[in-house]
Amino acid sequence: MENILQTRLTLHFYGGVDGEGKEIFKTKTFPNVDNTATSEQLKRAAQALASLQQYTLETITRNNQYDIFN
Repeated sequence: MENILQTRLTLHFYGGVDGEGKEIFKTKTFPNVDNTATSEQLKRAAQALASLQQYTLETITRNNQYDIFN
């Protein structure tokens, strides 16, 4: 059986365009998220956090780290 060791929530933001016309993307990562949280709960939390940012939220990523050896 796999055990979740850690869950991270990452918010990806569109930061605009640089002087050369290339798009800029920024990320904010929140480690040690409750691994029992549902995707819907994480989505709501991410949207609330994004509302406090100056950039536009593009995507939300959940990253679970598993112990698969034991």
